[in-house]
Formats: sequence, C-alpha cells, structure tokens
Amino acid sequence: MTNADPFRPADSIARKLACDLIEDATYGALATLRPDNGLPSVSRVALATDETGHLITLISTLADHTRALHSQPACALLIGEPSDTGDPLTHPRLTLHAAAKFITRDTAEHAKLRVRYLTLRPKAKLYVDFADFGFVRFEISDAVLNSGFGKAWRLAAADLGPDQRTT
Repeated sequence: MTNADPFRPADSIARKLACDLIEDATYGALATLRPDNGLPSVSRVALATDETGHLITLISTLADHTRALHSQPACALLIGEPSDTGDPLTHPRLTLHAAAKFITRDTAEHAKLRVRYLTLRPKAKLYVDFADFGFVRFEISDAVLNSGFGKAWRLAAADLGPDQRTT
C-alpha cells in the first residue's frame, strides 16, 4: 500500500480559485476550540475582506466563538458553498488555518474596518456600533483547497495574497 500525497502542487489556477473564494465569501464556518473543555465547535460567521484582502468578521463578545478565540486564537474557516445543483462535494471549498486578531475599538484601524465592512455588508449598520461587537482579522497561515474529487491543493499564506488575485 502506498501513501501517495493526494495534494497537487500550488499553481496559478489553484491560487486564483482560492483568492476568488476569499474575495466572494460573505459567510463561512468558523471552527474554534471551546475554552471550557477543549472540544471543537463550529459557528457560522459573516465575512468580508479588508482593504488588503484579509478576511475579517464582526462578532459579539456574547458569542461562544468569541470567547473561544480570546482563549485560543488558532482557528479554521471553511468557505465556498455548493450551488443548487449537482453533488456538493464537487464544488470548490477552501479551508483556511488562521489566527484571530482582535481589533481594538476607538482606533484608526477599527474605524477603517468599520467603513469597509459597512460598504460590503450594509445590513451590519444595525449592530456594528453595539458595545459588544468588534472586528476580528484572520491571519492565514496556510490553506487546503478542494475543487472536486481528485482536485486538492495545499496552499501557503503567500499563495493567497492580493497579488495572486490577478495571476
């Protein structure tokens, strides 16, 4: 029995597909580790990108995943949704391994993210200024892209940078 590596080397096609998934993501599944018992937990979060193309979210301190990220910033995001037809496993999806960085309120960075986020997600105007809500930037370390059976790539953070979106 051979243990052949099922992942293809990163190439321009994989980079572009991954970057398109990031740019188009409006929500994703956020995986965290619960601080009370270390068990994994998954939540759906709204997503957008900052001006440099990094994924961001706006989350409440009341949410379990927020407490989990404060305790352990390491997390994963799954983005990319199947269409209404066909086998969902044949549609592209991207798992991003990341660290959550909380953005301090009343800073220039927070103000900049607020403007950007509301431009991309105008419905968030209803709660963006609630005292319990804040921005989180996901600092990606690596990713796994799957675009169907036998089509999988491991990608480094450098493969997902803004400069990869035009190649």
